[in-house]
Amino acid sequence: MLMRWLAVPVLMAVGSVAMAASCPPLLTGQLPKLRAKESIDLCQQFAGKPLVIVNTASFCGFAPQFKGLEVLYQRYKGEGLEVIGVPSDDFKQEAKTGEETAKVCYVNYGVTFTMTEPQKVKGPDAVHLFKVLAEQADAAPKWNFYKYVVDRQGNVVASFSSLTKPDSPELIKAVEQAIASKP
Repeated sequence: MLMRWLAVPVLMAVGSVAMAASCPPLLTGQLPKLRAKESIDLCQQFAGKPLVIVNTASFCGFAPQFKGLEVLYQRYKGEGLEVIGVPSDDFKQEAKTGEETAKVCYVNYGVTFTMTEPQKVKGPDAVHLFKVLAEQADAAPKWNFYKYVVDRQGNVVASFSSLTKPDSPELIKAVEQAIASKP
């Protein structure tokens, strides 16, 4: 009986190590969820899934792309696609509060995909997620609504400027390539 009780913590520890070992560097860490008390464990929530990761800004001229991103998410979520929006004031166009950001995303644009609290997305203070994205794509965000498409292994397969709309043929092709990748 004692051996069984000792085995449980050991198995849990081994499982945690295996989970950490299988997590791609891109998904290491956590980010606070927009207007929520919980944090998003990137590995736990997104490992093995195709992703579109985009830095957003509530008061940017490209903010209407929220609608296109939501359409993209709804179109492909049944195939595993996740969209992660990361608000940032790096280009001086984000709301001053998480409450304002949430209103723009959820009320004005009907966003249902994952949104984080505002983060730094460029330069030495960028959050880990965006440091790895920039390294893999050889391109940090040059403006708001810069998009990265990531395959199921956690590798950037394409990146797109703010000018590329979520329904552009090039972005759709990259998303479908990411969906088709093996976990």
